[in-house]
Amino acid sequence: MLITLQLVMSLSLLILLHELGHFLPARLFKIRVEKFYLFFDPWFSLIKKKVKDTEYGIGWLPLGGYVKISGMIDESMDKEQMAQPAQPWEFRSKPAWQRLIVMVGGVVMNIIVGIVIYAMILAIWGRDVMPVENAKYGVHVSQTMKNIGFQDGDVILKMNGETPESFQDVSKAFLVDEVHQATVNRNGQLVDIAIPADIAQQLVDANEFPPFSLRLPCVIDTIIPASNAANGGLLAGDSILGVADVNSIYFQDIRTALQNHKNETVEIRVARNGQHIPLQVAVSDQGTIGFNPASDMEQFGVKTIHYSVFAAIPAGARIAWETVADYASNLKYIFSKKGATQVGGFASFAKLFPEKWDWARFWERTALISLILAFMNILPVPALDGGHVIFLIWEMITGKAVSQKILERAQLVGMVLILGLLLWGNGLDIYRAIAGK
Repeated sequence: MLITLQLVMSLSLLILLHELGHFLPARLFKIRVEKFYLFFDPWFSLIKKKVKDTEYGIGWLPLGGYVKISGMIDESMDKEQMAQPAQPWEFRSKPAWQRLIVMVGGVVMNIIVGIVIYAMILAIWGRDVMPVENAKYGVHVSQTMKNIGFQDGDVILKMNGETPESFQDVSKAFLVDEVHQATVNRNGQLVDIAIPADIAQQLVDANEFPPFSLRLPCVIDTIIPASNAANGGLLAGDSILGVADVNSIYFQDIRTALQNHKNETVEIRVARNGQHIPLQVAVSDQGTIGFNPASDMEQFGVKTIHYSVFAAIPAGARIAWETVADYASNLKYIFSKKGATQVGGFASFAKLFPEKWDWARFWERTALISLILAFMNILPVPALDGGHVIFLIWEMITGKAVSQKILERAQLVGMVLILGLLLWGNGLDIYRAIAGK
């Protein structure tokens, strides 16, 4: 419920601000706005109130929001109005440059919101980073990365000869940057690893992202009451040393070992108060026993970079730009066979938010979604803002407006495409939930 609440709050705020981005320039240019809605209202509204020429309301279908601008082909498909002579207050009566500003207003608003939120986060909480050399236990490596020469326990020091700003930047770099060489510390020796040019596509095809995870000792933080772990005698603070025939102190190895012994009772060896204790613990059919590991990275020396208000603004703009650039770079993988199966719907967006309330995380996720909405809306797809922009640019270049018939057909095609994408993404979410993926 808390995750759902965060998602609804975030999307509602961003939808309202996006539509406000269209509403304000429309009113500035004296274009009548007939409706301003959060969510869609086919057949009826939950709440509505008319103020002057505009009806403000909340719809019942939570798939977005809209402003209905007089004299414009939009999702309302109001052909009757478009069949009447153009009126001075209508969108179609205004110069193309004014209409262009109205159409890009939502995207511009989402970008501004993203920058402002990132700047606010940096000014209030700062930015936590962990230097790569501080990952003293190294990393766990995906199979694809092992195939090209990485090993579990490698401490990644450099990429293309440069030291990453933080460990958090390492995995991202392999997906969005052209990394052709990495340098690691392996058992005290420096080892250079050549990176193939298609490594990002390999990772997408293998569904191995992130390719690296931080290697953490498996220390028990909390035991779930009445769980197999509790019944087996495990206690908070225990350090797990091995499971069955696997001897390892690292959480990832322990988790894999438990997954390999579903529905079995296994020996789990723990260190407690200086003693090594063997315990017999039943493993569930999910490959779990019922404990939460301690995963606080403070033990590795997390560094908080603090920003003044004035320094936070350009830093926030830089993060926003990098976020959009990374998202645009990743989008091409959707058109691969494997990438198409990674698309998600509202449930995937919900997973961005933590199970416990965290204002810093909430605002960081909201900024990310705001920039995603900006990028998606400016794509040159009919029915999206970017589709309208393409037609307006064509008009400004040629001096001839695109016919209403073409606009109507393009709007219809665009709405079908968007609806299809929504059904595909949310359908995959439902499949993953049923399949337990």
